[in-house]
Amino acid sequence: MNKLISTILLMTCAVTSLAQDSVKTNIGADIVSRYIWRGLDLGNTSVQPTLGISYGGLSLNAWGSMGLTEANDTKELDLTLSYTTGSLNVSVTDYWFSQGNYFTYTNHKTTHVIEANVGVDLGVASLQWFTNVTGDDGMNKSGDRAFSSYVEASVPFQLGGCDWAATIGAVPYATTFYDTNGFAITNVSLRATKEIAAGKNFCIPVFAGITANPRAEKMYMVFGATLAL
Repeated sequence: MNKLISTILLMTCAVTSLAQDSVKTNIGADIVSRYIWRGLDLGNTSVQPTLGISYGGLSLNAWGSMGLTEANDTKELDLTLSYTTGSLNVSVTDYWFSQGNYFTYTNHKTTHVIEANVGVDLGVASLQWFTNVTGDDGMNKSGDRAFSSYVEASVPFQLGGCDWAATIGAVPYATTFYDTNGFAITNVSLRATKEIAAGKNFCIPVFAGITANPRAEKMYMVFGATLAL
């Protein structure tokens, strides 16, 4: 009997240890000089924390943004459930902007936006498609829900000791959500990331990027740093 109990305890410990090793936690934050999202200017200097867990290809992440210098800057909380298998990824994100009641999901009253995403990452390039499926979406030219969409292609590469990414993003049809009257390129960006040693066993990734929004005829420069555990 004692041997059986010992065996069960050992198996329980092994399963617990395996689960702890398999489940990963992500804690971190970006500090950015400006909050630029898909070519849109959403605010000045901001802190953007992240908290997430993952198991295999499944992950659940919370992401937020709060302006540090301007009271009217975007305050945001997003929850994303995603799954990746091979080169394919799918996700659903609940965006919430703090000017409304978080627990209000009633149509025409909510400040939540629910977005679905499907994409493929082939290593040399990735392609992502995003569509708002419900919530506080924009309108099309007819005044109906636009099911606002955004498509983005990105190519990573290395140059001069940095990790680079070149990105182009477009809105395929008219929507007030992205302020477009039809197909429009809203994001042409180039970003470089480099790890800076901050101690014997600790590095801080820093990044700089330049973004053009041809639709809005705007240009932005962003610098940031990532703190992660």
